[in-house]
This record gives sequence, structure tokens and C-alpha cells, in this order.
Amino acid sequence: MHVRCVLILTAAGFLHAQKDAAQWPMYNRDLAGTRYSPLAQINTKNVARLARAWSYPLGFDGSASGITGGSEFTPIVMNGVMYLGTAKYVVALEPESGKEMWRYQLPSGAPSRRGIAYWPGDKDNPPRIIFTTGRMMVALNAATGKIDPGFGKEGEVELAVPYDAAPVVYKNFLFLGANTPEAPAAGPAGNTRAYDARTGARLWEFHSVPQPGEAGHDTWEGDSWKGRSGVNNWGFSLTVDAARGILYTVFGGPNTNYWGGDRKGNNLFANSVVALDAATGKLLWYFQAVHHDIWDYDLPPAPGLLDVTVNGRKTPVLAQVTKSGYMYILDRVTGKPVFGVEERSMPASKVPGEQNSPTQPIPVKPPEIARHTFRMEDLVTAADTNEEHAKFCRDLVERSGGVRNDGPFTPYVYREPGGKSPSTVLYPGSIGGANWGGTASDPKLGYVFVNTQDEASIGWVEKKAEGARVPYDRQSVLGPTSRFQWAEGDPRSGNVARGGEHAWPCQKPPWGRLIAVNANTGDFAWSVPLGITDDLPEGKKNTGRNNMGGPIATAGGLVFIGATNDRRFRAFDSRTGKELWSAKLDMSAHAVPITYEGKDGKQYVAIAAAGFSALDDAVPPGSDALVVFALR
Repeated sequence: MHVRCVLILTAAGFLHAQKDAAQWPMYNRDLAGTRYSPLAQINTKNVARLARAWSYPLGFDGSASGITGGSEFTPIVMNGVMYLGTAKYVVALEPESGKEMWRYQLPSGAPSRRGIAYWPGDKDNPPRIIFTTGRMMVALNAATGKIDPGFGKEGEVELAVPYDAAPVVYKNFLFLGANTPEAPAAGPAGNTRAYDARTGARLWEFHSVPQPGEAGHDTWEGDSWKGRSGVNNWGFSLTVDAARGILYTVFGGPNTNYWGGDRKGNNLFANSVVALDAATGKLLWYFQAVHHDIWDYDLPPAPGLLDVTVNGRKTPVLAQVTKSGYMYILDRVTGKPVFGVEERSMPASKVPGEQNSPTQPIPVKPPEIARHTFRMEDLVTAADTNEEHAKFCRDLVERSGGVRNDGPFTPYVYREPGGKSPSTVLYPGSIGGANWGGTASDPKLGYVFVNTQDEASIGWVEKKAEGARVPYDRQSVLGPTSRFQWAEGDPRSGNVARGGEHAWPCQKPPWGRLIAVNANTGDFAWSVPLGITDDLPEGKKNTGRNNMGGPIATAGGLVFIGATNDRRFRAFDSRTGKELWSAKLDMSAHAVPITYEGKDGKQYVAIAAAGFSALDDAVPPGSDALVVFALR
């Protein structure tokens, strides 16, 4: 009898593991943020046979704001149901066919265009779908799609500030970041908050800008901490070490983005990964990746957690990537760098009133994941792309008064009124580097996968004319930072010839990469260009592309990623970086994909393809969709 009981328990455990493997229960698939699926039906030997299985329209009309202009949504699959947010409603679908099971139409506004959460319920409450819309968090009955009145006030909880992403579910906690403005005016704090998944009650709040008496308060000179907005976890998720009860939250830079003369000091917890006790919100440790940010070098993505072997010793680590073009591998219990970090001297800003940090923390390993330098011989030539592009870039440099770059963390140059000093060309620019797409990990290999781009910002700081109004991302207390991307339309510079998919950076390719870092050693396992330029002839196409969105990894030895602005979805060999499959999409896919197993026993891979630019007028209305693939 005893033996038989053991066998029954073992079989039950096996069935539970099978069910768990079939699902994609949250934005990053697991609390550790690995985005790793144990499914292996689709593998390196058969991935070339992937074909479209079905698709579902998302309903975006081009009015959505943001860099991608459309949905960046990652659906979830739980208990044989897919849950998806669209332009106007939340829907439950059969994951094998896309057939609607229920639809919840919002009375006003729109669900987050980034993600959704599932809470499994308890003895008093049914399983819930929880999502954000503006300043509200809403709970639906997962089985019916109807408002769950037991959550908050008739299914709604009013948030202190908006959060356009998926709440993270850990036990009965809901963890949320904040989307605060980055304009110069004082605004709400970008604090990380915890809510009760059963009642919607707020449980605790961590001050992203330390208050008097709190650790880090002394990194803000005088009263510069007061009314300081920015410093927010605007990224799409957070991560949790469930075994240790540690929550990891990350923060962006303080407002304003490009001038900090009114906030002297290192400005904690801006640009930091912060470890908190998940139950109480108490600070455990922090690591600041950028001191006194004047480059808009946020930490958009949550870190990925994995266990690796470093010098023969089992080590619990986290991998944190940044817009500043570095990956920091830290001991996730202590916050100490695993492979070392050096505080290296950086050039001083000459902008009046500015006092940037004399040093910045540079990891000894891994190597930089995005470029940081530029010399004129790096400017693109006709041999690299074509003469039209090369001339455009030469003219851009001339109109900018020439360009200068002093390496990592180059401060923006100050331009006197009526002056014509050379413009700063900064690598990475304000969109990265690595951005919200973040990382995926393979726990068996110990590899961390990240997509990055070498897209510069170019500009200067100048005195604002009295009464002048400028866009928020170019403002400072001193005046506007006249800043734009290498490939971003801006009429002041004449940089209006290209945009969207036709935006080509002005340095020699590659412009975007997919990188695998061996977290056991801190070295690159491989690095390959990510994306092609269709407008170029064979032999020049493999340029890499600007990319927004992130990868996933599978036990089939694959890394799946969209991200690029060339309307492609790809699969790579996780061991070698060899591209094994790609599919042409109607629109670019600036979202994190998922993979799951249907009730029919098939493994599926899905991604939201809804990225476009106003200049991409070849895209017909209604092309945006969740696109799902399976083996044919």
C-alpha cells in the first residue's frame, strides 16, 4: 500500500508538471522572469516547418502613442484559455483556434496595451483576470469575463498613478509600477506598490525618491527631492525570487531627462535595481547603474533570475540590462556584482549649473552590449548601404555643426544662444541599448539572451527662449535639450527624409544585435545581427535593425523574437545563434512572444504584430493582429 501511494503521488506530480509546461501564466512566464518554456515539440530540427495557424485582430487604428505606435501586448494562457487585451476590450480565446469564449468591452478607455494578469482565486473568490486601464485596476471573473464585484469597489481599484502594464501576481500580492510624467513640472512619485489580490486594498508603497530619514535621501541636494517625478518603474513587469520572498523593482531617471542642475547628487533610487521584502516593501539592497542621469538612461526591464555556477560555486544571480548599453550580473541575495564593477572616470559636463557624476559603474564582465563610441570614420558610406543614405548622413553631420563623442556617458554639449558648436552624438541614445524587451534565460545552458540596438541620440543643451514651449522630452529647467535620434524625423535638423521602417542609423552596420551571455563566465556565447534591410541589395541586407520587444527561450533549443522594425518573427539556435526560421508579418512585432501547448497536443508560438510608423503608409488598416504559429 505504501508503494502504491508513492506511485499515485508521483503520477499526480507528473500530470501537474505537464499542465504547467503547457501554460504561459504571466507576462514573463514565471516570477523569475526567465521567459523559458519547457516545451520542446518545436525544436532546432523542425522549426523550419512552422506556419501560421490562426490570427486575431487587435483593433489599433494608429492613434496609439509611444515608439511603436501600436500594441506591445503579451497574452497569457492558463487552464486551456488564452487571455488577450485589444484596443478596446479584453477577450478570452480558445488557444488552438482563436475562437472567442467571452469578451469584456470597457465602458471607456482601453486596457493596457502591454499585458494582463491571472490570479488563481481562493475559497472565497473565483479566479480573476486583472488588468490596468489608465488610473484604474480592474478585475474580471476569469470564467465569465464579467466584473468581479468582490475586488475593490465593484471590481475597480483606483491607482495613485497610471501603470500601463501587467500587475505581477505573487501569492495574494499584486505588484505594480508607475507611469509618471517626465516633464519638468512637479508630479506624483513613481513609487512601486503592493495590493491585496483578494480585496484590492493597498498593502505597502516603496518610495522611489527617499523621504527624510530614509536610506538614500542624502543623494538629493537640499530640497531637490520634493515633488520629484520620474524615478518610476514604467517597465512592463517586476520579478520575484519566490523561494526567498524578494521582489526586484527597477527605476528610470528623474525628471528632467537631460539636465540635473536642480538635483545635484547621485539621485537614488533613480536608474537602480532595488531588492525589497515582498511581504512588507522593506528595502534589502540596491544597485545604481547610472549616477545622476542626464541621458534618459532608464532601467526599463525587470531583471532575469537564474542559478549558475561561477568558479565552481553555485550562485543565485540576476541579470539587469539598461538603456546605457551594459548588463550587470549581480548576486540576487546581496546585490554584489558577480564579475566585478569598476567606477570609471567620465567627462565633465560644461552645461551651466550641471554637476554630473565624475564616475559611472562599468561592469568588468560581460562586455558592452551596445556601442558607446563614435568617430567620423564610423559614418556610413555608400559601400555600406547606398549613396542616398550616405549623403543624407553627411548632410546631417554638417547641419549639426559637426558631431563629437567622448565615449560612454558623453554629456550633451552646451550651445550658446546663436552659437554653432558641434552637437553631441551619444551612444546609446535615449531609446537604448536594451529597452523594455529585457532578457530571456536558458537555465540549462546558463545563457541570458538580450536584443540591443546601436541607435544614437544627437543634440545639445541650449537656453530656452522666454515663454517658449517645447516637447516634454526636450525640456529642462535650464532650457530645452534639442535632442533627436540618428534616424528620427526632426525639422530643425532637416532629418525628415526617413522614418519608421525606413529609418536607417548613420553609423556603419550592424544597427541591432541578438546576444547570448554565458552567465557562468560573464562572456558572450555568441552575438549576431538582428534584422535585415529589405531596401538594400543582397550582400548588404544583413544590417541588423532598430528593435523594441524581447526574446523567449524554449527547451527545444530555440530563442524566438520579433522586436525588429523589418516585419519579421524569427527563431535562433540558442546554443549557436544561427537563424533557423523567419516569417514575414503584415506589421512589425514589438512585443514579447509566448509559446504554449493546446488541448490538441500541439505546441504553438504567438506574437502581437502591431508596430508601425505614420510614414509607413503601405500598411493597410486592420493589419495589426495576434499571429499564432504551429508545425505544419
